[in-house]
Amino acid sequence: MGKFTLHKTGILLLSLLVINACNSVSQDFGQFSRIQSFDENWQFFLGDSVAAVNSENWRELDLPHDWSIEGEFEQDHPAGLGGGYLPGGMGWYKKTFKIQDSSKLTSIQFDGVYMDSEVWVNGEYLGKRPNGYISFDYDLTPYLKYDGQENEILVKVDNSKQPNSRWYSGSGIYRHVWLNTTNKLHVANWGSFVTTPIVSEDSAAISIESMIENEYPVSKTATIETSILFNEAEISSTEENFSFEANSIKNIQQRITIETPQLWSIDTPNMYTAKTNIIIDGELVDSYKTPFGIRTFEFDLDKGFILNGEQLKIKGVCLHHDLGPLGAAVNTRAIERQLEIMKDMGVNGIRTAHNPPTPELLDLCDRMGFVVMDESYDMWNNTKTKYDYANYWNEWHKKDLEDFIIRDRNHPSIIIWSIGNEIQEQWKEQGVRTARELKAIVRELDTTRPITVAMNPPVNMPDANVTTQFDTAKVSLNPVAASGVLDIIGYNYAHQTYEHHQKNFPETPFIATETTSGLQTRGYYEFPSDTLKIWPVRWDIPFDGGNPDHTISAFDQVRVPWGSLHETTWKIIKKHDFLSGMFIWTGFDYIGEPTPYTWPSRSSYFGVVDLAGFPKDVYYMYQSEWTDKDVLHLLPHWNWENGQSVDVWAYYNNADEVELFVNGKSQGIRKKQGDELHVMWRIPIEAGTLKAVSRKAGKIVLEKEVHTAGEAFGLKLTPDRETINADGKDLSFIKVEIVDDKGNLVPRAKNQLNFSVEGEGKIVGVASGDPANHESFKGKTHKALNGKCLAIVQANKNAGAIELTVSGEGLKTNTISITTK
Repeated sequence: MGKFTLHKTGILLLSLLVINACNSVSQDFGQFSRIQSFDENWQFFLGDSVAAVNSENWRELDLPHDWSIEGEFEQDHPAGLGGGYLPGGMGWYKKTFKIQDSSKLTSIQFDGVYMDSEVWVNGEYLGKRPNGYISFDYDLTPYLKYDGQENEILVKVDNSKQPNSRWYSGSGIYRHVWLNTTNKLHVANWGSFVTTPIVSEDSAAISIESMIENEYPVSKTATIETSILFNEAEISSTEENFSFEANSIKNIQQRITIETPQLWSIDTPNMYTAKTNIIIDGELVDSYKTPFGIRTFEFDLDKGFILNGEQLKIKGVCLHHDLGPLGAAVNTRAIERQLEIMKDMGVNGIRTAHNPPTPELLDLCDRMGFVVMDESYDMWNNTKTKYDYANYWNEWHKKDLEDFIIRDRNHPSIIIWSIGNEIQEQWKEQGVRTARELKAIVRELDTTRPITVAMNPPVNMPDANVTTQFDTAKVSLNPVAASGVLDIIGYNYAHQTYEHHQKNFPETPFIATETTSGLQTRGYYEFPSDTLKIWPVRWDIPFDGGNPDHTISAFDQVRVPWGSLHETTWKIIKKHDFLSGMFIWTGFDYIGEPTPYTWPSRSSYFGVVDLAGFPKDVYYMYQSEWTDKDVLHLLPHWNWENGQSVDVWAYYNNADEVELFVNGKSQGIRKKQGDELHVMWRIPIEAGTLKAVSRKAGKIVLEKEVHTAGEAFGLKLTPDRETINADGKDLSFIKVEIVDDKGNLVPRAKNQLNFSVEGEGKIVGVASGDPANHESFKGKTHKALNGKCLAIVQANKNAGAIELTVSGEGLKTNTISITTK
């Protein structure tokens, strides 16, 4: 296991080779797979236990499944505004299956069930798991029937006690389920941990720790053979003989050196595979494959985050687990799409706010090149909502944290463990005791990563509206921040304090665990755009302002009182090397917590991208700052009342200036001054063409035009992918734009759109990004928001085509074909 050290220079140095028992890939050996998907052909019933037993109204479905997203938005649902006004309740899942080989061990693995789940097989009780985000497994072997007999598994999911979350949780077996089949001598589930105590350009020393379980009633001697694969080719290997006592668990260590290691990084996320075979008397009985990556990193007191010896500013976002119109039900392609949109914005870091994520997110971050702050809890002993996890804390927190670390500790993407978010006990000595306990649990299992808590501002500070220099002489630290327990000081908001971090915490590096909380409705604009609005005025006072239709200006001009505008925080983080980076609240809008509004709003306004996956304008500010690609983005649209004074913004980079034209007439040249991140013109509207030209050294870099649109005429359909896999899971996300007869987006169109599909697929989601729309995400009709809507189609298992047709009153109908293969 790699060593975690705090150097005298104040550098946190970590050298790690990381792995993950990738659940999405079968572990093959012999004539069968060690791990197989157990998602298909379940039956589901929503109701209490008596009704479930007596009902004939079970319906067939495949997992993952979220029943809450299928419900109606109602103000009196007990989940309230945090849960997006969607229903909870109690659900039941059952499935029959056959097991042929009685000589093997069989277990079932759940990646996550929300929440308070209980499991039976053939009437035998296996156990209970209250935590809705944790992965867990049960041994089925003692209770199974063989010789072609049917087995039945039954799962009870109780999400009836609400509120139990501060945002939308979803309900049900909303992550994948797996059936594990192993020899009685095998590598334990998540039983491999690999570190690199020494990494250089020439070689990497790999230490592999494997937990081997012998469930034979007699001792066994076996050969443990481990090989390292890169691009499927074996590059190094080792093998040793070990003895295992009867009914025992034994940790073994193996070391392998590989030459010229290909390092994992943001730009080149190289992945290796460690393959561990167990051989008894010449027979291969178990094989465990472990993807991993090799990299070094450190958090330096002066230089911030350093990856593989190079300084890297963490440009991150917080992500909740819901997938917009798909709810909490996991779909790998939907997560991948979110990460692709973030990558295109320039994001290189993800915070799993505020609970253990689905394994697929971490697998994708490994492969796509994101660093991750992996977070375990939103609360400790003290509740934030009446029925939340704090009610189970004393009994379950140790087991849950251990399983969380063991499952995730091998991902190359993970660089920080967060053991809590805005914990209420942080202000008391109780919080210090709990933080110390949790850190000790983590350190028993992983010494290779720093530990933090996403604290509220760890100082008694002025009102968040105060922007004058922070008076460090009057600072008092909260107990957790002052305790010295944390390896990195992480806190949420309080951007006024960032520049003074080295004075406040001279021996501990910094990460901005949560920032900004700017508010926008995509495609809606208010003038003047340079007027700051703080909505709500205070967090503890109900908001009675805003707009009657619950919109918020898409200019970067509205924020919450504890946060900042998007440009404000980034300017500070960008300026100082010792500020290692930030995680924006949030990358995407999410269901629930519709600050500053309540009903009828049911989803957030915080996202840089809306709930349908359409970027808001501020997305392009970050893209201009966080990427090297040429960017020129012009806002707002150009459909206004004649003579109205309109503010026009441009986000741009790689250029010295931008010139604006209206119908060919120059409106002047603007250049960013000082630390400005956009330029602005205030001009009267003149219908026609708004054009921006960016130039560098007199040469044109980019040109962008915005046209005054006419009446809504037709529909433009643009899929994110035209060909998808016929696997019953893959998705195509089709952007629907309402256009005039010349193909221009009609920027205020809110037509009701109707969706139908034929062929080898189905519609699984519709959305517009409107936080106040109460139409079902699972319906076949949806009202557009400012000219845009989204349809999500899912392939079945037959190759062919999916024909999606979209229509609307007064609009020309359009159809698009998606190929499945």
